[in-house]
Parts: sequence; structure tokens; C-alpha cells
Amino acid sequence: MTDNSSGECQSAFAGKPRSYKGGVRRWLFKSFRTQPSGVILDFILIAPGRLNTTLNAPIEPHRFILEPFEARRFANLCGQFDEHLRLIEQRLTIEIRNRGNQFELIGEPKHTTSAENLIRRLYRETKGTDLSPDTVHLFLQESAVEELDNVSPGEPSVTLRTKKGTIRPRGLNQLRYVKEILGNDINFGIGPAGTGKTYLAVACAVDALEREQIRRILLVRPAVEAGEKLGFLPGDLSQKIDPYLRPLYDALYEMLGFEHVAKLIERQVIEVAPLAYMRGRTLNNSFIILDESQNTTVEQMKMFLTRIGFGSTAVITGDITQVDLPKGTKSGLHHVIEVLKDVPGISFTHFKPKDVVRHPLVQRIVEAYERFENRVADEAPKDKRHDA
Repeated sequence: MTDNSSGECQSAFAGKPRSYKGGVRRWLFKSFRTQPSGVILDFILIAPGRLNTTLNAPIEPHRFILEPFEARRFANLCGQFDEHLRLIEQRLTIEIRNRGNQFELIGEPKHTTSAENLIRRLYRETKGTDLSPDTVHLFLQESAVEELDNVSPGEPSVTLRTKKGTIRPRGLNQLRYVKEILGNDINFGIGPAGTGKTYLAVACAVDALEREQIRRILLVRPAVEAGEKLGFLPGDLSQKIDPYLRPLYDALYEMLGFEHVAKLIERQVIEVAPLAYMRGRTLNNSFIILDESQNTTVEQMKMFLTRIGFGSTAVITGDITQVDLPKGTKSGLHHVIEVLKDVPGISFTHFKPKDVVRHPLVQRIVEAYERFENRVADEAPKDKRHDA
């Protein structure tokens, strides 16, 4: 058999150019990231007709043209030394070739279709935005990329207006979150850090204030330290609670400017309200944001939810995996999910690690912790049975 195979292999090379074997080897390595040799390579060369014909067929590029072509916008799209296109290539595992505004995308059909939709969206962004690698990264978030095939490139998105510009949600989960806030009086945003829960809630509040749909914004947060005791804090009540509300302030400063926020706080259009001091109040025509709600007790959560008055919208954000309450104290957020899950007029949006819009490492960190905690939870019953 060896002799026959060797003779058949030699006859397979008869009449073929010397580069044929090298070409097949390079194609296999590029397609499967493995160096072919021996029997596998010989079999492909000997009997191409016995294999599925698509194996040896060249990959058909996915072609499209960006119109209208404007040199400035196109340069903005590609980035310095085409760094934006390289980011898309790396994330979607495809190859991008272009000559001017004519593109060829090489890779799996699903990925190339997603890449075309993404590139077209980014090109529309260049009308009024200077793209940066951070912006491209936000568009590349898996939550958006997974659904690009199912979303029409021209489908309108929700736009929130602020004094410093406009804000649009990234990905379908963020889009659903914003739409729920605009359509319901009480809304919960639950998920890991970096998914935009608080930032989008503040953006919705600022947008409602700019449109004069509400008269004031209330920022509420439980004063619970993250695993350490800060002791006595100097200053009045607002100054004592300020460190806990810093993420909300940062978002407001970005959307309205430092001086404008200071004036609104002075006029009490923006109010800082410690959760412990909310009992007995009725909040009408207000936009109330309760941040870090996983650190509320069951009683505090019930008290807060019953403060909502006419013309008001409440957004409650939190991450049930980062509870800083004393050991043995049940989280009000964890409890309220079960209590109110079927109540009409109340929305719950659950974010996942893939929705993280910070540095890519943040998503990997969240996923790693999730895997570790799931593994510990799975092993715990085994340990108990073993001890018994």
C-alpha cells in the first residue's frame, strides 16, 4: 500500500506547477491555523474530487461600497494607519481590504455581514463625530455585534439630548433599557459594573429636564462603604454624602458642565438625598435615581419605592454580585426582583458581562469572577455531602 500511495502521490504532482503543493499548504494553514503535512496533505493533493468541492473552492469575498464618498469622513472612519479597521478585523476575525470606498471582507459570511453593518454605522457617525479607538470599541461590544444581522442599518435609535451634546445607547440591551425608562414610571437596571446602568439613567434624567418634562432630579444612594469603614466625615449633610454619589456627579458634569450643575444644585433643581432621610417624602414631577441599590435593606427598598408621586420616574440600579451589607442582611434589590417581577408598569433590564462598555479587560474580569463563583457554588454541595 505504501508503494502504491507513493506512486499515486507522485502521479498527482505530474503536470502541476512546483508551487502547487506550497499553495495548498499555505491555504490550509491560513484557513485552519495548523501546518498540514504527511498523509493529510497528500490526500488533498491526490484526490481532490473525493472531498467536498467547497474545501478547495476559494472563499468568496463580501463586497460593498460606501456612499456618498467623502475623503474627510472616510479618513475619520479608517483612523490613523487604519487602526479602526484593524480593531474590527481583530474582534470579528475577518480580513478587510479596501480600495477607496470599495470594500472586500473575507471571513465567515455571518461575520462579514455584521462587519458591513458595523462599518456603515460608523460611517454615519462620522457626519458629526470624530471617531476614536474607544468609540469603535463601544460599537464593537458583543451585545451590539451579535444582533447586527437582525437590525436594519437604517433603524432609528433613541437619542438623549443634553447640554453638552447627544447620547445614544450602545447595543440592544442598552437600547431596551432606555426605552423602558422612557415608557415606565419605575425601572430597574441590574447587572455588572461598566454596563452603563447609572450613566444612561443620568442621561435620561438630564434629557427629561432639558425637555421640561420634570422639575428636578434627585440623586439617592445608600451610605454603605465597600468593605471598609471611613469613620467621621466633616462637613454638612451634602458634603458627607458627596463621596458616595461621585459617579452620579461625574456623569452630570460630563453632560451639563461643572458650573451649570453647581447652579442647579444651588437652586435645588438637582438634589442630593441620602436614602436614610427619604421616609415621609412624596416626590412629584421628579426624576429619582437610586444608585447601588444592592446595598439597601428590604425595608429601605420598600420605603423608597413608596415615595414615588405623580409625574415622576424612578430608576433603580445595582449589581447583586457586589453587596456590601453586613453579613446576614438580605439585599433589598435581590428581594424586590422576586416581589415585583410580574407587576405591570415596572420594568426590569438585566445586563450581562457582554454588555460592559469599559476597557475590554473589565468584561473579562467580570466573566472570570462569574465563572469562579459558579464553580464554587457547584462544589459547595459536594463538600457538605463529604463532611456528612
